[in-house]
Amino acid sequence: MDFTVETATDAVMESFQQTGNPRLRQVMESLTRHLHDFVRDIEPTLKEWEEAIGFLTAVGQKCDDTRQEFVLLSDILGVSMLVESLNGSEEGTESTVLGPFHMTESPSRELGASIDLLGGNRPCVVSGRALATDGTPLPDTELDVWQCDENGFYDVQQPDVQPPGNGRGLFRTDAEGHFWFRTVVPSPYPIPTDGPVGDLLKATGRHPYRPAHIHFIAHADGHRPVTTHVFVADSPYIDSDAVFAVKSGLITEFTESGDEQDTQRFGVSAPFAHARFDIVLEPETPQ
Repeated sequence: MDFTVETATDAVMESFQQTGNPRLRQVMESLTRHLHDFVRDIEPTLKEWEEAIGFLTAVGQKCDDTRQEFVLLSDILGVSMLVESLNGSEEGTESTVLGPFHMTESPSRELGASIDLLGGNRPCVVSGRALATDGTPLPDTELDVWQCDENGFYDVQQPDVQPPGNGRGLFRTDAEGHFWFRTVVPSPYPIPTDGPVGDLLKATGRHPYRPAHIHFIAHADGHRPVTTHVFVADSPYIDSDAVFAVKSGLITEFTESGDEQDTQRFGVSAPFAHARFDIVLEPETPQ
């Protein structure tokens, strides 16, 4: 059979007939159909296709131990959030993107410790509980937390300015599922724009900014883990997140507080911002 515009898809589909893994065969056949339909739709010139390959090559070349440009590309095209939405919780806390800066291990910290090693200007306390969907507390839940500083940078972006582990912490909830820690109110920030993804944003007239947020990954025995954010209410870009990750249920008030009992309890000076929220985990589904 000659390989033509009309026969191309059938020819490639035929090549997957001996694929032993049924899921891999399903993925490759679907990818082939959609990719070929895309190419037929836009009819790229040879020069345009070379530029497309060059773009993807540049994305890969920009990746390193502290930078994941392919994650950024997935994020700005909404693919990361689409995958999260397809696999997200129906009853528990909503999931969001992992993001490109979960690139280093968070240091273990005691409840109440601070993850702000720089002494930011807007101190903050984050507190809440880890709960099952029926309201049962989940003791010893592992909470992996990471965020940018008050200037919008993660530690891995400023190794000469921020100490390793700044803005990061690995906590475990107490016997009643409570957690609390000290930090600084995060800032909105742009995703990295010094690579091919940034060039794509500029070419399409899009801004690179994300609203202020704190990342969480929660793990508890017998429950589905969740990767999520807490977004600072009224933050700039809350309605136009560059990676489409904002969900209304994750927007949280960071309320200014001067309560003396809380200042003593949390070991902070007034006034401070206090964010309160719970993380709800669904039970694992039997395989």
